[in-house]
Order: sequence, then C-alpha cells, then structure tokens
Amino acid sequence: MKAIDPHIHMISRTTDDYMRMTISGIHTVAEPAFWAGYDRASAACFRDYFHQLTVVEPARAARFGVKHYCWLGLNSKESEDLKLADEVLAMIPEFIDRPNVLGFGEIGLNKNSKNEMAVLERQLAMAAERNDLVLIHTPHLEDKLKGTRMIMDMIRNESRLDPSRVLIDHAEEHTIGEIKDRGFWFGMTLYPNSKGSPERAIDAVEIYGTERLCINSSGDWSVSDPLSILKCANEMRRRGHPESAVNQVFYENPKGFMGQCPKFVAN
Repeated sequence: MKAIDPHIHMISRTTDDYMRMTISGIHTVAEPAFWAGYDRASAACFRDYFHQLTVVEPARAARFGVKHYCWLGLNSKESEDLKLADEVLAMIPEFIDRPNVLGFGEIGLNKNSKNEMAVLERQLAMAAERNDLVLIHTPHLEDKLKGTRMIMDMIRNESRLDPSRVLIDHAEEHTIGEIKDRGFWFGMTLYPNSKGSPERAIDAVEIYGTERLCINSSGDWSVSDPLSILKCANEMRRRGHPESAVNQVFYENPKGFMGQCPKFVAN
C-alpha cells in the first residue's frame, strides 16, 4: 500500500527509519515545527531549525525516495516568552515561501495560557494574510476539550480563515465531534505507550467515519514508531474494512488536505 504520514518529526529519526518507511510504502511525509524536547536558548536556534526543516531534511529524505514537506511556526510550549516570540515570528517570512513549506504549524495551545493565546492569534493572522494552510496542536497537559474550543473560537474570529484549510491535530474521542461539526479537518496521533493506539483510532473511524480525518505517527525524539500508521492501516483491514477505505484514510485524505497547498505533490 501507499501511505502518507502527515505529521512526523523526521529530524529526530535515523536514516534506518527512512529506509524502513520507504520500503514499507511511506514515500511522503510532512514535518511540523515543534518543541525539540528542551527550550531553545535564543531565536538564532530557530533560524538553524527552520533551515534544517526547509533545506537539510528534504535533501536527506530524498536520498531514500521520500518527499519531505514541513510546516513552520512557533510552538505553544515556547510561546510563553513573548520577546522570543517576537523574534521568531519576525523571521518566518524569510522561510515560509520555500518549496517544501505547506503553511503554519504546529501552532496552538499547550497550557491554554494568556501568552500562548496571544502568540497563536498573531500566527493565525499571518496565515490568514497569506491564505496559508494551518496545522493546529491541541493541549496534552491542560483540558484538551477546553483548549480545542478556545482554538476553534479564535479561528472563527479570524474571518479570513476557512475551516476546510485547517487541521486540528491530536484529537480524541471527546473532541472529534465538535471539530467535525465546525467544519475542520481532524488528526489522530498514534503512540506506542500512551494516548492513541491503532485499535482506538479505528474505533474512532467506525464511530465518526473517514471524512476529513488524517492519522499520523507524530514520531519524534521520544518513544514513537514511524511505521505506526501502517500498523493502524492493518488494524482497519483486519476488521474487514475494504481496501478502498484504508487507502482513503492513509493516502487520499492527507493528500487531499495538504494538496490544497499548490506546492504539495504526493509520491
């Protein structure tokens, strides 16, 4: 099968991971800008990071036949420092038009704090000004439903943003219904030891359907599995879903969402 991982942090993965992914059918990935596992010391660190996402990593991926796209922005975990936020947001125009950049992400909320909201609001305005796609991070630490509702309200207040061009990620059973009802795409994340398992994700597919859904590994520097979307596809197949539905969830849906950016062409 062919599959697209729409959310994976490949700079944290090895070349062996690229090889395992490409021989297993994952030939296209998208990497959101996010927290590195520690708070960066200065805005200069973000300049290096954005260079790595837009120049170094696509070249490394290409060696293994994988197309690498990315999202840019300041993540919510490092948005409490408003001076740092000013400096990072000021450098985004320098990178946002590079060939593998799909839009702003993953931006959102972590602790649902006042500063996180201020930085998110500015980035939503920047995306709206350019008519860019948006990938949203929803809280892991604080009330996810409350944070998801806050984010959706902020997007609705930015009238230039079309919900069909926004994917709200890390959705769970108690947030999916409201996300879909308000017209957004939603993402479900698979983790080996916590949160979403393949079984739980396919349970959600059977309840909420396949429309506007993207399932991802969010593979990064911590415990994670870059082949988890294929294991989830296998769980869907094992339950008797037709191959066309499996292909819809794991290839056509991410292709459809990210394909709204004219730069995106799936392998």
